[in-house]
Amino acid sequence: MSKVLVVSDSHGLTKELNILRERHSEDVDLMIHCGDSELTPTDEAISGYLTVMGNCDFGGGYPMETMAEAAGRKFFITHGHPYSVKTSLMNLKYKAEEVNANIVCFGHSHVLGAEVIGRTLFLNPGSIRLPRGRLEKTYVILDLQDAIIKMSVFEVNGRELPELACEFAL
Repeated sequence: MSKVLVVSDSHGLTKELNILRERHSEDVDLMIHCGDSELTPTDEAISGYLTVMGNCDFGGGYPMETMAEAAGRKFFITHGHPYSVKTSLMNLKYKAEEVNANIVCFGHSHVLGAEVIGRTLFLNPGSIRLPRGRLEKTYVILDLQDAIIKMSVFEVNGRELPELACEFAL
């Protein structure tokens, strides 16, 4: 069993990223930032996060995409803009198949969402700065269990949103 924190589109926030790291460092095994941090890779606020480059991250230093593994599940992480995620998940689905990903984490649209396509979970944690489609500034924790993945959604202030929790059989 393993837990993974997923956050995206913090757009310059530092205090909040530090708070998330401190709040969850004891209960998660991996922290993912899906881009548009607008921070340099050496900024203390982003330390500890596996981070990719977003369309608002200038100056380089982050990969465009990366892979990770937790609890035997393979993660593909991207910001999403190179895959046109605002219009369709199809390009991202093809990439997930190409790299044999079980879970795809992305941002860019600032819209919280999770869905299973085929045998792959596609997850956008929303934005902790500028959410779209809802008022809450959100991030997600995935609880990777043997046969299921439990998704919990939190506001940046730490309040859990139980009505948005989901379970996925993968």
